[in-house]
Amino acid sequence: MKEDENCVNGDYKQLQRLWERLHKYCVNDYTKYLQGKYSYMNTGTTSMQGVPTTVSVSGVFLKKCMNDPEKAKYLEENLAAIPDSVKSLCNSVKMAPGSPVVTYATYKIDDNGNISMMSGSTNDPDGKIARENAERKAKEKKAAERRKEKKAAEEKAAERRAERKERMEGTFTVSATGTDVKSITQNIVAAVSGTSSPTGGSFDIKA
Repeated sequence: MKEDENCVNGDYKQLQRLWERLHKYCVNDYTKYLQGKYSYMNTGTTSMQGVPTTVSVSGVFLKKCMNDPEKAKYLEENLAAIPDSVKSLCNSVKMAPGSPVVTYATYKIDDNGNISMMSGSTNDPDGKIARENAERKAKEKKAAERRKEKKAAEEKAAERRAERKERMEGTFTVSATGTDVKSITQNIVAAVSGTSSPTGGSFDIKA
């Protein structure tokens, strides 16, 4: 009895694998049939109205369409409508401010036949605005660096002035001795101005 069950189970699994292979070939044939009518389906990115366009249909939904004429009709109606949809999209987008252009369009039909679409657009197809923005940003960055360098130089100069002022504001005593008032005075003046040390005297600075 167990041998009979194993035989039956083995035959069933073999038949199931055979059915899956045959069904796969049928799906492939159905896909090729659709691609013969709608070359843009499941073939990567193609060009419509000069716009890179991708149309993908779930293999699960293709199988459902094979066994359901209503679903198959629904699929073909929507596949056929895509070129006009892209054309309408382009015409509508270019009416927006700045006259943008469509840069891509993507259509996806999922396992349950739900359709999703994505698209992008730009009002700078030749990159002119992008280049101008990049140049402006580079100039602004350079100007900011110059301002930063100027500010650092000013701060450094201010520090030097403060240090010089601090030195000048220190209290100091200069004394000189001699036998001639005129020469002693000249020695004091020279010492204060920093050109020489007093002759025959002392020079003390107290900060």
